[in-house]
Amino acid sequence: MTQTSPTELLVLHAVRVVGFADSAAVARRFELDQAGTGEHLLDAEANGWVAHTAFAGTAGWSLTDRGRRENERQLAAELARTGRAEEVRDAYDGFLSLNGRVLQACTDWQLRPAPGDRLAPNDHTDPAWDDHVLPVLEAVDEDLAPLIERLAAVLSRFRDHDSRFSAAPARARADEVAWVDRTDVDSCHRVWFELHEDLVATLGIDRRASPVL
Repeated sequence: MTQTSPTELLVLHAVRVVGFADSAAVARRFELDQAGTGEHLLDAEANGWVAHTAFAGTAGWSLTDRGRRENERQLAAELARTGRAEEVRDAYDGFLSLNGRVLQACTDWQLRPAPGDRLAPNDHTDPAWDDHVLPVLEAVDEDLAPLIERLAAVLSRFRDHDSRFSAAPARARADEVAWVDRTDVDSCHRVWFELHEDLVATLGIDRRASPVL
């Protein structure tokens, strides 16, 4: 039976996964009520788990070191309650097996080697070049779906990673090039990064020892 995470955990975890974000973005990550999310963020701030900062016209929440430790404590306890940690570890191995393909595809989307400049940026004026990248991401999407199904059967909060990833190449095919590698939209890169963060946090893995996107 799948484990449904409590709202307090989801709010703190959303700050971890999304990174610096305003209250609305934190609520959107796990489809939470925005008013309730705001209350949980204020409680987390009072506990020293999150901090609200503003600079350069933007403002948002970020996790403190204390909040990171609390998030990992909550996640570890939740995973232990499922009794299915090995299934999540196996799924993480599957994620790592796909990572090289995603990394190469994102690199090819950003760069288009030219004579004398192997690091020339891709200006997306060559449809043939872009068309060889998108099928790679679409193939990853096919392999990602059963992996997310396995994860969501243990912890329901994993359930939307595959649908978010699927939507990105489709938008890129519609000439919305940002949807492969930008970080300010739900691009392939961003969804992959968030999934990785979700997995390492859940399993208590040091991300520095597990370099991915």
